[in-house]
Parts: sequence; C-alpha cells; structure tokens
Amino acid sequence: MNKDQVEGRVDQAKGKIKEVTGKVVGNEKLQGEGIADQATGKVQSTYGDVKEKAKDAIKSGADKL
Repeated sequence: MNKDQVEGRVDQAKGKIKEVTGKVVGNEKLQGEGIADQATGKVQSTYGDVKEKAKDAIKSGADKL
C-alpha cells in the first residue's frame, strides 16, 4: 500500500464524517464539503491503486528476465 492509497482512503473517511455531520446538524455547506472530500479521496486512492499495479507489473516483468 502506498502513500496515495492511504491518504485517499483517509480523506474519504473524513469526507463521510463531514457529510453525515452536515446532515445531522442541517448544515448544507458542511455536507457538500464532505461529499467533495470523498470524491477527492476516491481520486487519490484510485491513483495510488494504479501506481501500485504499475509497480507490481514492472516488478513482475523484471522477474521474468
């Protein structure tokens, strides 16, 4: 697991907390920030997943040499 995967998943979790808190207290701005944070976290974790797969593919290819 790499840094982008971890940070992305943390951002998703923080975003979910903000979203739920915004719903509970009736704060649409906080709710919207939470949704945006979740989307940002998803993009970053997906980027980390792609990096990890590329690294694994390169390693696998190098092992075949």
